Amino acid sequence: MSEPASISSGIAARYATALFELAKDAKALKALEADAEALGAALEASADLREMIASPVISRDDQAAAIAALAKKMKLSELTANTLALMAAKRRLFVLAALVADLKARIAEEKGEVTAEVTSAAALSADQAKKLAATLKARVGKDVKLKVAVDESLIGGLVVKLGSTMIDTSVRSKLAALQNAMKEVG
Repeated sequence: MSEPASISSGIAARYATALFELAKDAKALKALEADAEALGAALEASADLREMIASPVISRDDQAAAIAALAKKMKLSELTANTLALMAAKRRLFVLAALVADLKARIAEEKGEVTAEVTSAAALSADQAKKLAATLKARVGKDVKLKVAVDESLIGGLVVKLGSTMIDTSVRSKLAALQNAMKEVG
């Protein structure tokens, strides 16, 4: 990890720890989870928001006003809104994406959940997703939340990333292995 990325993740982790602990003490983790999901979706959907929080050209006051308006419009909890206001005042909004990711991870850990990144050649049906989640739960002993993506280049099968474990049953990887085996033969 590069030094600036390490510094950013450290800043995000400190804010996430404080926000998580305050929400936990106030028994407001459900609201914090909703806020984290909403902020994550907003960051993903809005290039303007990403530019605003990262821009050194936008003044501290303008960033604070924009983030306060956003928090009000999104109906974020008072705790989250106050944290965002503090981050704007300290010029720390540039770590917002890392903060959201950290919060989601802390909340999932608190709930005993793990997230599995699943890439499939075609969209999974609800039944397939349910069966996959149940199979993974049996393997890891925790509730598994699926983050599903589609990549048609897999041809068929799945690629599942669960923590540091990766299971690749895609046709593409099997064809690549076969191609490598054929190269070794002749």
